Amino acid sequence: MIRHLSVPRETFELAADLYLPDDADGPLPAVVLSTPGSSVKEQIGANYASRLARHGFAALTFDPAHQGQSGGEPRDLEDPYRRGEDISYAIDALSTVPGIDAGRIGALGICAGGGYAVHTARTDHRIKALGTVVAGNMGTSWRSAAFAPDGPVAALDALAAARSTEVAAGTLGRVNWLPDTLEEANAAGLTDVDTTQAVTYYRTPRGGNAHSTNRRLSRGDALLLGYDAFHLVEELLTQPLQVIVAGRKGNTGQYEAGMKLWELAPNPVDLMVVDGAGHYEMYDEPRYVDPAVARLATFYRAHL
Repeated sequence: MIRHLSVPRETFELAADLYLPDDADGPLPAVVLSTPGSSVKEQIGANYASRLARHGFAALTFDPAHQGQSGGEPRDLEDPYRRGEDISYAIDALSTVPGIDAGRIGALGICAGGGYAVHTARTDHRIKALGTVVAGNMGTSWRSAAFAPDGPVAALDALAAARSTEVAAGTLGRVNWLPDTLEEANAAGLTDVDTTQAVTYYRTPRGGNAHSTNRRLSRGDALLLGYDAFHLVEELLTQPLQVIVAGRKGNTGQYEAGMKLWELAPNPVDLMVVDGAGHYEMYDEPRYVDPAVARLATFYRAHL
């Protein structure tokens, strides 16, 4: 069962879907999902939320501010700090829904959303238990040679110059998250398995959605370059933690980020390595997603 919700956020609203068990008999424990960069609630969030509901949890997935069917201008902004705030606004709304136990709310972060969920859970202790799946630290990724080949300072200098040009012209620059097609990826020499699987998921009928634009505002990249999802984790993230990583490391940094989080966290409870899985196969491949959700369900039952 799915209920469509509007989550109040400042002067606009976030579009959200609340997945409920078919035999819901509250008050229910609930999980708020924080989803990957560029994704909308009908994609990875729906895959995990629907499964959590079958395990007896209420699960809320939403479009981030400035993206999908949520409000917020300018469009396509990926602001890591606002992405974290979105989670807290979602908890605000979820805690007022009849049949939800406001004292038993957890969070689940996937890919970039994993880092955002970690960053939020450090200071929003209404989150009683935290799970991550192929979590990424977007700051680490953006400062890497893959995104900043000449170093992060040079990247920031270039972004500053580009923003000055935009202001003078009255325009907003946008870039692709991914090539729009496999042909474009091949033409750009991006033939590694992770990029291929990402394009196959996001930009084909398999996982594509009309509300996922595959574009982000260039100026938001400066925020990502200065971001650290794991800052003060060892001091503030006291909640029970479940970490799930894909066994095939690939080039997304998910394995390394998950292991670092596991080492930093004061209260790590369970670490699951999904053998054979790659980052993007953890989005919708039942052979990998189903065992991961079963492990998450066991974790949340014990800690919510």
